[in-house]
Amino acid sequence: MWLKVFSIALVAFLIVGVEAQSYEDKRCKCICPSVSSVLNNTDDTNRMLIIDNVPPTKCNCDGVILPRIGDKIKGKEQEFCPRCECKNEIRNTTIIKVVVIIVIWIISLLSCYMLFLSCLDPLLNKRVKANYQEHTNEDEESTSTPSSSSHPMGVRSTNMLNRVGHQQDKWKRQVREQRRNIYDRHTMLN
Repeated sequence: MWLKVFSIALVAFLIVGVEAQSYEDKRCKCICPSVSSVLNNTDDTNRMLIIDNVPPTKCNCDGVILPRIGDKIKGKEQEFCPRCECKNEIRNTTIIKVVVIIVIWIISLLSCYMLFLSCLDPLLNKRVKANYQEHTNEDEESTSTPSSSSHPMGVRSTNMLNRVGHQQDKWKRQVREQRRNIYDRHTMLN
């Protein structure tokens, strides 16, 4: 059921995304020194970053930089352009959108699972604590036969919730014991 809803939503999102792309997949990115470096002026020493949407053949100083700042460096183009580094970049925004949707979907599923477990935890603790008696030797319990008289709690329960709750309580006791040993006694368990 969830898979069908997810696949329908994904296909609809991709169709809408392809038809109305708000981002360009191709761009030209040029990094140049400041204009003051050519004019022998020390007022501005920051590098310039110019990003433009031009064809790959025009991704150079003549196609991107000079139309913007040509009037500032008149006569010194041959000095300025070799210092610029222009790169044509291509990305696929559709793949980026799909990956983002999948990540959001996985996070949503994990959040629902966490919510389910947090709702299930009080039920497990209530059932287990009502039937719980302290075990003195857990090794004997695991080697004993599955008859109802050999189980220390009376009737051997095959209920999965009770087994999970028992393991959870056992783990919580071990964690408390480890904390007590490490913080109070400053020793480690084997």
